[in-house]
Amino acid sequence: MENTNWDPALSKLLNSLQENKNEIPSCTDEEFGFLSELLQSKELNALVNVHNKILNNVKDDKFFPVLSNSMDIDIEVLDLLSTKTHTSKDCKELFHLLQKPHMQGLLCTHDAVAQKDYYPRLPEIPLEVDEDEETVKIVQLVKSNEPLVRVRAHFSYKAAEDPYIPCKEAGLDFSKGDVLHIVSQDDAYWWQARREGDRNMRAGLIPSRALQERRIILERQQREKTDDDNIKNDDFDREEIPTYEEVAKLYPRPGLYRPVVLIGPPGVGRNELKRRLMATDPDKYKTPVPYTSRPPRPGEINGKEYHFVSREKMEEEIEEGKFIEYGEYKGNLYGTSSESVSSLINAGYVCLLNPHYQALKMLRTPQTKPYVIYIKPPRFEILKETRSDARARSTFDESNSRGFTDEEFNEILHSAARIEFLYSHLFDEVIVNADLPMAFEQLVNAVHRVESEPLWVPASWVQ
Repeated sequence: MENTNWDPALSKLLNSLQENKNEIPSCTDEEFGFLSELLQSKELNALVNVHNKILNNVKDDKFFPVLSNSMDIDIEVLDLLSTKTHTSKDCKELFHLLQKPHMQGLLCTHDAVAQKDYYPRLPEIPLEVDEDEETVKIVQLVKSNEPLVRVRAHFSYKAAEDPYIPCKEAGLDFSKGDVLHIVSQDDAYWWQARREGDRNMRAGLIPSRALQERRIILERQQREKTDDDNIKNDDFDREEIPTYEEVAKLYPRPGLYRPVVLIGPPGVGRNELKRRLMATDPDKYKTPVPYTSRPPRPGEINGKEYHFVSREKMEEEIEEGKFIEYGEYKGNLYGTSSESVSSLINAGYVCLLNPHYQALKMLRTPQTKPYVIYIKPPRFEILKETRSDARARSTFDESNSRGFTDEEFNEILHSAARIEFLYSHLFDEVIVNADLPMAFEQLVNAVHRVESEPLWVPASWVQ
């Protein structure tokens, strides 16, 4: 029985196949049956019908996308919905739907297809140049409607101070931490970009990743030769040269909080800031219970002050990479396990951590998604004055019975310089702890932002 929805071309092809079956010697009955079923299948006929309709609409100039920036609109809608998820069930449902990777992937693909031209092309530079003529540098800024790739800059840049930029007037100034929209990466040395928030601003030239990496390497080589502090890179991954990091917005989810990580030199006041924050809501803010290989002391309860385990067990789990940080003190091992952090996060607490700075690489993962706050000491005079006025006890003294010495203040500043040199590109925020109440207020505000506002994070964290 003939199907009236069959495509005429497919019907003609099927009839031709049946009429000429005997003239195809190499075609087996199985192969002929497969082709016949394929040509009669509803799926193939439906695809051909869709193809024909699209083709006809394109010829009639009726088939075109309504918009080409649906991903930008999605981000704007998410910003609006983020303030209404607590008051409207529908807003909350739409908020989570628009965040889904498959939905955002569909919107990005739609925009890419809608805009057709993916990469703007600069005109070719003439190969033949008259030797008597003055050489002219050609700079063209391209206006593009393509979806922008967003990056966070890990260095500051001023075009007027760059002797190598082709055209200083075409340069784009930016500060460390700014989010940039990359418009073009065609040139190996000079990208085109605009700053986040400057919607009407023209694109400008910025150093490419490759160019900036070369500059940083040369700068470090010079610094290692001349720096009196002689900051070494023994614990620094030389392959990780901080230039630009691709970022996307991470939206807060009720009941699933990002851990807050306080990084800084010993003696800068991280423990006191963490203690004060936990005291504001002990049922909300928690810190993981550390592990130790030492035996419990009288009155200590396993799982409260410490998790007490054997040295062999702890060494085995350290070897397996189950600890974000560990160390040895007076013959006993101490450390914080990755599982203890994830269990607090999954239980709906705000996990507070103040680990050694070397633990950052273990913590800063798509699974943990930490918000890293660097607690920075003020300059020497203020550091000494504020700690003396507060009668702060030295953290370098086990008995904690005396104040800081000048040598210890210098050690704090030296450690701070080292941490900033090695890991400042991993900081989400910097708080200078000159005045403790003011620093604590800044910390509270930062934690509130993490819980309530969409923030820029590495793009891999939201994919």
